[in-house]
Amino acid sequence: MNKLRAILVDDEEGARDVLQNLLLRFCPEVELIAKCENVTKAVEVINREKPDLVFLDIEMPNYAGYEIVNFFKEINFEIIFVTAYDQYAIRAFEIAAIDYLLKPIDIERLKLAVARALQQRNIQQQSQRLNLLSNTLESKQLKNIVVSDKGQQNIIPIESIIAIEAQESYCIIHTTEKKIVASKNLKHFETVLEGLPQFIRVHKSWMVNKEHIKNYSKSDLSIQLSNGLLTKLSKYKKAEFEAAISS
Repeated sequence: MNKLRAILVDDEEGARDVLQNLLLRFCPEVELIAKCENVTKAVEVINREKPDLVFLDIEMPNYAGYEIVNFFKEINFEIIFVTAYDQYAIRAFEIAAIDYLLKPIDIERLKLAVARALQQRNIQQQSQRLNLLSNTLESKQLKNIVVSDKGQQNIIPIESIIAIEAQESYCIIHTTEKKIVASKNLKHFETVLEGLPQFIRVHKSWMVNKEHIKNYSKSDLSIQLSNGLLTKLSKYKKAEFEAAISS
């Protein structure tokens, strides 16, 4: 087995020891080569040791974990963030398609994250995704989302999304430029876009951006969008929809 050479970064010694013990017991595919107490030390070790994987606490003094992107021209290692529960931070990780672990660490979740790092290395787009994560966390404003399509990571500007259409276990994202197939269900995007008033769930199969609505037919409960797409409106969503477009 090709092992993942890894380091872990956390300002709390106890947290470093706990994760080290979990890796030793449950993740034989990981070879832990160093433990660091801050981002500055981690940068030194990464430059020297060239690890495959970095477990990175997000909340540390001086530099937050996600700021590591500022120390490298190119990120050529996988990152799994480790964080205490914070709903906004979790949403930011989901948006950027970056793996994370919640403290206290769940063993099955740890094994899954390591398996992903081992099997689906996607180094080429790490910098893009980390920049997106950093911008989202710092500004607390969602401007883009990352969507995987046929092995490619697409960074989609929020304002370009016209509608999201559910197709069984995946979705089609209709944008001003093209259509993108995403291997996530509509509930996932409803969660990611939560708090953005321009996005309205209008049907079990549709979420639309009200900025792209051209007209709406009350008689046949349909919505025409700016790209000519015609979507359905559920009778159960009618009152909510009408309130949203009038606000």
